[in-house]
Amino acid sequence: TGAGLDPCAAIQSKFELAAGQTREVVFVVGSATSVHEANQLIHQYGGPVGAKQALESVWEFWNHTLGTINVDTPDPALNVLANGWLVYQTISCRLWGRSGYYQSGGAFGFRDQLQDTMALIHATPWLAREQILLCAGRQFVKGDVQHWWHPPNGQGVRTHFSDDYLWLPYATCRYVMTTGDTGILDEQIHFLEGRELSADEEAYYDQPQRSTEIASVYEHCVRALKHGLRFGAHQLPLMGCGDWNDGMNLVGQDGKGESVWLAWFLYDNLQQFAQLAITFSDAEFADKCQQQAEILRHNIEENAWDGEWYQRAWFDDGTPLGSASNDECQIDSISQSWSVLSKGGELNRTIQAMSSVDKRLVRRDAQLIQLLDPPFDKSDLEPGYIKGYVPGVRENGGQYTHAAIWTTMAFAAMGDKKRAWEFYGMLNPVNHGDTAEAIARYKVEPYVMCADIYGVVPHTGRGGWTWYTGAAGWMYRLTVETLLGLNLEDGHLRIAPCVPDDWPSFKVHYRYHETLYHITINCHAGQPQQVTKLLLDDVEINSASEAGAHNGKFPLINDQQVHHVVIELNS
Repeated sequence: TGAGLDPCAAIQSKFELAAGQTREVVFVVGSATSVHEANQLIHQYGGPVGAKQALESVWEFWNHTLGTINVDTPDPALNVLANGWLVYQTISCRLWGRSGYYQSGGAFGFRDQLQDTMALIHATPWLAREQILLCAGRQFVKGDVQHWWHPPNGQGVRTHFSDDYLWLPYATCRYVMTTGDTGILDEQIHFLEGRELSADEEAYYDQPQRSTEIASVYEHCVRALKHGLRFGAHQLPLMGCGDWNDGMNLVGQDGKGESVWLAWFLYDNLQQFAQLAITFSDAEFADKCQQQAEILRHNIEENAWDGEWYQRAWFDDGTPLGSASNDECQIDSISQSWSVLSKGGELNRTIQAMSSVDKRLVRRDAQLIQLLDPPFDKSDLEPGYIKGYVPGVRENGGQYTHAAIWTTMAFAAMGDKKRAWEFYGMLNPVNHGDTAEAIARYKVEPYVMCADIYGVVPHTGRGGWTWYTGAAGWMYRLTVETLLGLNLEDGHLRIAPCVPDDWPSFKVHYRYHETLYHITINCHAGQPQQVTKLLLDDVEINSASEAGAHNGKFPLINDQQVHHVVIELNS
């Protein structure tokens, strides 16, 4: 062992084979707390029978988990990802391993795994529940949280990051609204106690102690939202030492910089939590959320519009970022995509902003979607360590896939099927490995998501940071929910597809607990794409939305039977 060395263990078993003879050799690698326990494990798994049983149980788990949703569409590359790889990547690497070839860490990221488990609502909702409870226990009394921590003892960092704690109410809203499990809101969880950060301190590493103060998950969420209601000169949220983009750690280091993306995210949080608060019979806080959301939306429109897109942020000294007035980083995609995803942006402005994203950030020649442009390089702007990346690599003007997925979701939310599916084709890693030339350029695994694709010669089109990326969970949601339109809503499945006009139909096999629904969606050209007829076991379901159109919703019942659903779009 030692720094820079490459330790390994090799297990060897010698045997001879006669012509036509076969042998089975079982290798057992494990850990135990005692010699007695080790011997028990060897006895249980050391022979062919025990080893086969163990392997079969692994196969059974993954077949059951990955088979919750099985899709059959005219896009085989989509089918490959949706029917296994994305959920497998999310659970095995992001949630369990928390490690990968590019990052050997093992820590829980507060925002990271909350986002990951939001994609598991259909397949393993209990993992989302467990993660919410786990993260609630990493929140300080003040409302801020550990940016990351190591189990089992909880050593980690306390920071001035401005978005971490807001993912707790965001993920909780999604979990409750999809599963109907309001009981999680009453779960009692302890806070953490530790010394507060000083104003000039970006972070510190420590092992905080469990506080004697305990509160419901609902109160943990309320405290997080209240902690987020801290604003700067433009009455927009303070950016701190970074929002979603860790690399912009110097924009608000003095406590005055403001984030436009964070403003949209906070707006969305407040709107969603207002509905949750009503469910929780807290009308007073629901009203406060709605009032704050409307004030925030007004302040964004009043201050952050740059003429053709929304700015990204303001530095501590008031210098804008993500503005046409900048020499570098004139436009950043996430301020534009979240103006749509939050449902807060003024319609004409969001259309203009997303058009600017298409014009300035989508590089069809290289099949990638940049995070920002131009990259940071030689200007006087000092946003943080993002500027240390080579221009065109990772966050610094390359494709940051996480954000590129948000861009695609935004176009789909606007009803722009053409762009949404064009960009989905760019995002799908299978399409980066479909020829020998493409493989030589992409260089990484074409069956899992990568965090970034380089946008600078001679590495243009090269993938980086595979496996351990939150892009996997978001890509699953983009695929299954945004595009194929499968939305779980408190015991119902609402079908609202955004699929190409040339698709004649597609099928979905959806397992709800132990009940299987075979769903056939027949597509007909039309805009907007709407459900016009829904049959459940040959019985027509007439369910109308507020606008009078069919809402595409039918009840899910766990009766352990097989059900057949036929849906007509724009017939």
